[in-house]
Amino acid sequence: MIWRLRDREILFPRRPLVMGIVNINDDSFCGDGTLDAAAALEIARQQIADGADIIDAGAESARTNRTAISVDEEIARLRSFLAGWEDLVVRSQPRDAVQVWPPVLSINTWRPEVVAAIVTDPHVELVNDMGGLPDDRNARLCAESGASLLVMHSVGEPKIPHLHQQWEDVMFSMETFFAGKLAVCDAAGLDRSQVILDPGIDFAKQRDDNLTVFRELDRLQQFGCPILVPVSRKTVIGEVLHLSDPSARDAGTVACISASVSRGAHVLRVHNVAAAWQAVTVLFALQ
Repeated sequence: MIWRLRDREILFPRRPLVMGIVNINDDSFCGDGTLDAAAALEIARQQIADGADIIDAGAESARTNRTAISVDEEIARLRSFLAGWEDLVVRSQPRDAVQVWPPVLSINTWRPEVVAAIVTDPHVELVNDMGGLPDDRNARLCAESGASLLVMHSVGEPKIPHLHQQWEDVMFSMETFFAGKLAVCDAAGLDRSQVILDPGIDFAKQRDDNLTVFRELDRLQQFGCPILVPVSRKTVIGEVLHLSDPSARDAGTVACISASVSRGAHVLRVHNVAAAWQAVTVLFALQ
């Protein structure tokens, strides 16, 4: 399998990729966000040193109990981070010979107005769209720029809770969803080798839905696209372990990493990059 970026490609099979989360906001559910661009860049620098292959920078929390910030504010926060990215990479070194280098820069947003303003930066290689691609605008913007697109499974608009969503068969619904979204990408001129699929753990899903997704993740391999699993400190982990504090869920996160990799995950999105890097490195060595 080939994942195509702007001017390079990543070949699978290989060690699963670790995506580090950088929150340029003050309302992250883990409490690890910052509005200080220099502090956010330092978090990214440490994650790269810990082995991150991808840095996913987002200026707005996905929390549904917080109102959305303005488009202009989101763009300003992201641009302040982007301004220091090139220097950060120059000052960094890979942890080992397998780490993707230079690290992939992903921008986490869902609004086409933000994508249009940010994807013109040549350092941005991936758009992490948590909006579920309701239309073709983000796909077209990625096709025009050469950036990759991550499509997350969910229902309804972001920033709105969908706590009562019920699935008769969550995996069948997800398969139908992704088939439709890939057709949208095709029509927009975005090559499928530029698309990553995200099953959207915790988004419009209840405890048992999430556990089913982890168990049956390998069903998504039929699409031939890399699969990203956002495993980090999720609510479902807290529900299984009866842990209300997200920062106490790292051991449970590692368990989800192991389950996801065994079922074909290519990318793991995490807060604790050091622990995830150790997990995927050992898991790959055991294959």
